Parts: sequence; structure tokens; C-alpha cells
Amino acid sequence: MVDFSAESKKHKEQIIKDRRYLHQYPELGFDLPNTQKYIRQRLDEMGIENEPCGVLPDDIRQKYVKAGFGENKNCTGVVASIGKGEPCILLRADMDALPIEEEYESEYKSMISGKMHACGHDSHVAMLLGAAQMLKDHEDDLQGTVKLMFQPGEEWGYGAKLMIDGGILENPKVDAAFGIHIMPDQEAGTLSVHKGTLTQAMDTYIIEIQGDGGHSSQPHKTIDANMIMNQLYTSLNLLYTREVDPKANVTFTIGAMSGGTVTNVIPDKAVLQGNMRSFDQKSRDHLCNRIPEMIDHVVKAWRGKYNVVDFHTPTTYNDSQFIAEIMPALEEVMGKENIGDNGPLGGSEDFSYISQAVPSAFVVLGTGKEGEAPVHNPRMHQNEEMFIYGAALHANVAMEWLKAQHE
Repeated sequence: MVDFSAESKKHKEQIIKDRRYLHQYPELGFDLPNTQKYIRQRLDEMGIENEPCGVLPDDIRQKYVKAGFGENKNCTGVVASIGKGEPCILLRADMDALPIEEEYESEYKSMISGKMHACGHDSHVAMLLGAAQMLKDHEDDLQGTVKLMFQPGEEWGYGAKLMIDGGILENPKVDAAFGIHIMPDQEAGTLSVHKGTLTQAMDTYIIEIQGDGGHSSQPHKTIDANMIMNQLYTSLNLLYTREVDPKANVTFTIGAMSGGTVTNVIPDKAVLQGNMRSFDQKSRDHLCNRIPEMIDHVVKAWRGKYNVVDFHTPTTYNDSQFIAEIMPALEEVMGKENIGDNGPLGGSEDFSYISQAVPSAFVVLGTGKEGEAPVHNPRMHQNEEMFIYGAALHANVAMEWLKAQHE
């Protein structure tokens, strides 16, 4: 048995170096040329074959353009493999940042104005690169294939789907998948492992309303886009309160509304942006049918026209059997006493696409303490000493699970 905990400590300096470089040069969305170049260079240094994976379809790219996310013309992830033969386990790290101005002072503070790795994806990449080095060092001991997935666009809910469509789960066929997310407000050195549904599904609707503008003194000659938008605001916010069991834990939020320029002009255009989060699939299915109906009926009732740009990310599901199979490997790294279950996460995560396709486990590594700035906060920071645990977890899960499939 390889002691990856001990080996990971030997690679700590490099893991932190990788993380700090990526933290200083964050990139957003799907188009991450510098991040991708750095990852591929590091894999090349290790002698690990790698290649781009996934292309953003033009119709999806155009949806993101309409949503204000830019062109993103060069959209790929990076895939690499270690070992050979069957079975195959996938290890995943996301690599995109957030449009946040960093406020936490450090020697490796973001060098790019308005961009920050405020969700820890820089550390996810660094931990997986550390695991890659250790697995490459012990490649002859692998009883199958380890596939490494470095994905873009997690914050936009589609990067994993992009790479799945690009064939990452094939050649060789992936039999199981494992991922880690850091949490800076969870006690450092602890691991949360939750069975079943872990993250919420996210369904986003950007509704462009077309009316017919005019003078505020002659509303009867107009189709008031602002009025339609406000009717939709009320109707959509009420929908789940009357058609879904309160125990289903569904939320719907209108996060942005825009329309008009001055007080005496009734606008002919308005835009409303809403977001639904849900754990329960039955409730989600019902509302994903009803929301478009509500939009259609409300807008047409006031003689307007509309266009909807929508995005959908499913729930992340942790397979109980797979977790049972890898638990000994988790305990070897973390210690049984440091593993618990903090319950489902409130946010969404596009590892969900992988978990819907193959048996998966997505675990949460504490890198701070309760009360610290959480993810997506401009003051978020982490205890970098914890990254060796993430690297060791990736490596040990892969090595031991592959071995167990041959016993």
C-alpha cells in the first residue's frame, strides 16, 4: 500500500506554488487560455499525456452571449490519463474564477482587476496536479486507468456537460468519478461526506420582454414592458409557494430586472432574470413545466412578446455504494474521527452532470474554520496546509478503488 499522506507532504511546496500562480492569474468562464496552458505544461513536465476536451456548441455559446457572459470562442477543458486498461476512475477539478475584486491581502493576491478565485478552483487544480504526480510515480501499481478532468465553466453550470459531450467519459469508459470541493468556513482538516442528493439543481431564466413604448400620458396606446415585467415578478415568485410542498425545499429568486430610462417614457423592452434552486426532482420537473407556461400566459395576457434564454444544471448525487467502497481510502488519509456529514450543500455544482452518468462521490474538505469568509466572498482565504489532504485523497481513492475492483 502506498502512503499517499506521507508522499503528499513531500509535494506540498509544489502544490502551493501551483495554487498561488493560478490564484494570481484568474480567468472566467469557459475560455481559460492561460490556466489551460499552465495545467498542460505541468502535466507535460510529469510525462502525462494530455489533450483539450470539449467544444462549446454555437447555440449554447450564443445563449451565454445573450446572458452577458461574453463570446467564449475558445472553450475546452483538459483531459489526461495515467495507467491503462479497465476499470477507469475519473478525478475532477474545475478551474474557472469569479468576477469579484479580491479584498484579502496576501503575497499572491489576484493580479487581474475584478477577477478572483473566490471559490477555490485554483486549489482544486493544484490538489489534482499533486495527485497526478503521485499517481504517475506509481503508475506501475495502478490496476486500471485514472482519468484526470480539468474543466472550465463550473460557475456557469455547463463546463462538465461540455466535456462529457466531448467524450471524456469514453475511451476508456469511465466507471466511477470522484471530486473534492474546499470549504473555507469548515474546520480545517475535516471532510464532509454526504450520501444521496448533495447539491441543488439550478434552473435559470432570462426573459426578454418586447412591448410597444410611448408617452406616459398615453398608456392606452402602448404595451408596457415594465408593467409586464412586474406582473411576471409577482407571478413567478408566487408559483412555487402554491404548487410545491413546502417540505420540498424549493427557492425562486428574481435577481435582476431592467427596463426604461426616464419617468415620462413607457419602455417597449424589459428584462427579468430569475433563478430556481431545488433538491426534489418531482418538484423540479413540475416547475420546469409550469414556469414557461406562466411566462407565456402573463406576457400574452398583456399583448407582449418575449424570448427566454434558459440554463439548467441537475442535482449532484453521491452514490451510497461507491462511497462505501472508497470510505476506507478516505479514512486512511483523513482519519475516521475527522470524517462526518454536514448535510447537503445549498448551492449548485455541475459535477452533477457526471454524477448523473456514473457512480460518483463529491466530498467537501475543510480549509478554514467556522466564521471565516465563505466561498464567493472577496475576503475568502484558506489554510494552504490542507491542500496536501486533497491531493492524497484523490490519489488514494483512485489507487485503492481500482485495486478493489480486481479482488
